[in-house]
Amino acid sequence: MNESTPPATAPPVVRPESAADATRVTMAFEPRNVLKASWMVLFVVTCASLGLWILQDGGSVIFILIMAWMASIAMEPAVSRLSQFMPRGLATMAVMLGIIVGAVVFLALFGKLLADQLTQFLTGLPAVTNSLVRWINGRFGTDFDAENVLNAVNLTPAQIRDLVQNLAGGVLGAVVSVLAAFFSTFTLGLFTFYFSADAPRLRRWICRLFPPKQQEVVETAWTLAIQKAGGYVAARLVLAGICGGTTALFLLIIGMPYWLPLGIWTGVVAQFVPTIGTYIAIALPVLIGLASPEPVKGLLALGFALVYQQIENLTIEPRISAKAVDVHPAVSFASVMLGAALFGVAGALVAVPVAAIMLSLFEIYSRKYDVVSEPAEATAEPTEVAAGG
Repeated sequence: MNESTPPATAPPVVRPESAADATRVTMAFEPRNVLKASWMVLFVVTCASLGLWILQDGGSVIFILIMAWMASIAMEPAVSRLSQFMPRGLATMAVMLGIIVGAVVFLALFGKLLADQLTQFLTGLPAVTNSLVRWINGRFGTDFDAENVLNAVNLTPAQIRDLVQNLAGGVLGAVVSVLAAFFSTFTLGLFTFYFSADAPRLRRWICRLFPPKQQEVVETAWTLAIQKAGGYVAARLVLAGICGGTTALFLLIIGMPYWLPLGIWTGVVAQFVPTIGTYIAIALPVLIGLASPEPVKGLLALGFALVYQQIENLTIEPRISAKAVDVHPAVSFASVMLGAALFGVAGALVAVPVAAIMLSLFEIYSRKYDVVSEPAEATAEPTEVAAGG
């Protein structure tokens, strides 16, 4: 009988884990927890509102601090070399004074010539535009109007007269403009000096804010910033000087009007606007040459630009900036567009080194895996080589 009797079914036992989970689920909706969650949400909203308020009212100051830090990084190679022979504060002051003296010497040598040529260029801009529009209409059968073109680029005759009056002061006007620019950028220069003179101490202070395991990342980021930003700015300035000076000399030889401002324009735009900067830079001298009484000057300027670009790409630029910034041209162009949209011209200037720093950090600290299978185009050998083997 006992062998045929089925065993009684035991009641289910509630595991302690299940009971704890049930307790946690029940406790989640208690008033005390809801109050804590409400305070947390209120704290996050308050911090976000405070951050937006700071960015709206103090965004310009924050941007000045960022630009000053980038400027101090750009000066770091020169300051580091001079600091081997003198205190770092004096080295920073010497570098900044060298930059100021260089700008003053340039304005003293070419300031009046530059102001006169800019005045002549602005005064004759309507005539140049009319001549250029007539040439385009005659060549391509279009029906553009010079006045509409000037209005489209927001250059009305009244605005041109105001610009001419501002430039007509000659050397005195240039000196006044330099002094006004100096006082307006005094804050930027002051912060740049502090960031550069106290760079080692600032670096140590920032590293102390992080745990020991993360301090290596901060050190690496700081070193990359100095290498990428400093190398980029130094290389671009040298290339802009070579390009602008060579272009201005060639335009002077062929008798191109406004050769000095056009040379400066070409050097700065060609070097600091990646990918398409060369084409934008040379377009203005070519158009002015084509609109002049001797259109062959425009063709000569175009030919010179094409030849110089090849020489620079093959010989000059690889030796100066090959290792400064290793960024794909598409990434450079996208970063410049984003920087210009966020912070204007200054944002476009610092966009490429910032992108280079971020890409370098990603390359160092990102986890990488082996490719399971290579694409067929990369693995397949050419038929001729296989047959020959």
